[in-house]
Amino acid sequence: MKEQHAENAHQFERGTDGPKVILVGVDGSESSLRAAAYAGGLARRQGALLAVVYVQPVLAAGAALGAPVAETTDEIAEDLIGQIRAAAERVKGIFDVRWEFHTFRGDPYNGLVRAADELKADAVVVGASEQAGHRIIGSVAVRLVKAGRWPVTVVP
Repeated sequence: MKEQHAENAHQFERGTDGPKVILVGVDGSESSLRAAAYAGGLARRQGALLAVVYVQPVLAAGAALGAPVAETTDEIAEDLIGQIRAAAERVKGIFDVRWEFHTFRGDPYNGLVRAADELKADAVVVGASEQAGHRIIGSVAVRLVKAGRWPVTVVP
């Protein structure tokens, strides 16, 4: 019985005692920025890489109407990376965290799933949804939990 348990444990173990890549989804909302701060603390304590991911929405309807969608989402991404760099600079030498910023295009759920797969995330951290409608149809966080592919932490 003990040997079988050891074999089963080996199937899921990556050879580490903790996460090596912690992915956090950010979109500029207060809850996503709190999630980034929380994930940064986790990454620091675990000695893990913090992968900060912004999923740029693809708004076909807005683009068809001539709205500068790509420029707007690029500006959001630039603003987010500026905020993250400033925060990292403020704690430099006190709390050093290895981090990378990535952008993916698509809807938030599929973008985060693709990011977690491509970046080989061991854990995913997201902020709680601030939209009332998500209580009825389900939030990105709930969908990530239901996917059951990584440990997911939802930060209020």
